[in-house]
Amino acid sequence: MPAVTVDDPLLLSKIPPVDITAHRPRRLKSVTTAPKGFEGEGFPVRRAFAGVPMADLDPFIHLDQMGEVEYAPGEPKGTPWHPHRGFETVTYMIDGQMDHEDSNGGGGSITNGDTQWMTAGSGILHIEAPPESLVMSGGLFHGTQLWVNLPSKDKFLDPKYQSLSRNEVVLLSTDDGGTLVRLIAGSLGEHRGPGATHTPITMIHATVQPDAQFQLPWRTDFNALVYVLNGRGTFGADGVAVQMGQLGVFESGDYITMAGDRVQDGRSPELDVLILGGLPIGEPVAWSGPFVMNSHAELAQAYDDFQRGKLGTIPAKRPDSSR
Repeated sequence: MPAVTVDDPLLLSKIPPVDITAHRPRRLKSVTTAPKGFEGEGFPVRRAFAGVPMADLDPFIHLDQMGEVEYAPGEPKGTPWHPHRGFETVTYMIDGQMDHEDSNGGGGSITNGDTQWMTAGSGILHIEAPPESLVMSGGLFHGTQLWVNLPSKDKFLDPKYQSLSRNEVVLLSTDDGGTLVRLIAGSLGEHRGPGATHTPITMIHATVQPDAQFQLPWRTDFNALVYVLNGRGTFGADGVAVQMGQLGVFESGDYITMAGDRVQDGRSPELDVLILGGLPIGEPVAWSGPFVMNSHAELAQAYDDFQRGKLGTIPAKRPDSSR
């Protein structure tokens, strides 16, 4: 799992320490195991939020772990063109490569440690697919896609695309160097990630070394979700065992606690987790397919607008200048 790493985490800026005598730990509310499925043209995913009440997820809607899969030549797959309205998609590539194109002119290629952040807002069409070179060669593919809800006042924002390079991610560590933190969005103390968010959230990819303890200060008004990308460990002050493909939902408090198991699987030498938190929106959610709105009437309007071509048009291919 390359993402972004460093040789010596002790040289990085440190995560603000937690005074456990004066702050309250967040206890684990639930642990769920993500069912496996397929997305787009048939690439494998784990549905990380399946079975979790929407009230516990707010402001998040959906999270897929894409892969981890080792493709043979000719096997890599993506998605066809499809619409979105009313929320933001955040695609974080850990291994492999994915290309993006949308009807608003945004797009680019992301690879190990890069993130693409698309605000669908009032409506957009987009496509995500592996580049032709990866289709031909095959290779490792692993990433996540998160859907972040927008409040009703922002549902019809103009669409926007952000490309966040791995070189922009803020790297931090614990005092003992036992945990490497990649801050993609939000803030930890004086440190702020590169992602510009409409809904206040924090998004972190952390690698916890075997037998290392990790205490992370957390905004008391944010919810707290931790998903295991790889490895084994424990969550919460009570040390509840977790493994790859499981999501922990935490109760209220001032900080999150987790630890890596002393002995890990051979293919997963550390505990890798995606840590998410956000300010709940507290509005009704009407979600159907590619649209996330506040009412069924708004959903019907989204489908109608899509059928009428009001969510954008697929960009025409540029003419071949050599002809």
